Amino acid sequence: MSRWSAAEITRAYEVFHGHVQEFTETGRWEGFADLFTEDATYVEHAFGTFHGRDEIRAWSVRTMTSFPGGTMTGFPLAWQVVDPEAGRLVCEVRNLMPDPGDGSLHEESNITIMTYAGDGMFSREEDVYNPMRFAAMTVRWARVAQAHGRLDEEGAAYLEKYGGLVRD
Repeated sequence: MSRWSAAEITRAYEVFHGHVQEFTETGRWEGFADLFTEDATYVEHAFGTFHGRDEIRAWSVRTMTSFPGGTMTGFPLAWQVVDPEAGRLVCEVRNLMPDPGDGSLHEESNITIMTYAGDGMFSREEDVYNPMRFAAMTVRWARVAQAHGRLDEEGAAYLEKYGGLVRD
């Protein structure tokens, strides 16, 4: 018998995900780390592994308040499954960019593996994705946004730095 039901894990992630959307809308990511246990681990394959709330907070604020993280408009789920025996929820998260000016859709997905710790808290998150595909998507978005006068200075600096690495 598992410690938590699939319904409890699902509900806890719904609350978690609702907070993420709030952080996205406000740009205030300081509270993201508080959705995890004090001793949580966050594994991000492109940026490294972060231990504890302080490291998770520093990484999430830095990443999600600068380009391209700070430009994303949402992270809707494509699907999710719950394994109550392991206390895990696995889902596909869509990372959405805003309309760059021509109505085109730019997104890249990742697989997220969440480990539930009870009381609405998670003790681990692991995001699995291809960083090169993600970078290519953000560069394509930046090129279109620039062509339509919708790329800010930070996005232009990103495009200058990484645009030559991506071919259409």
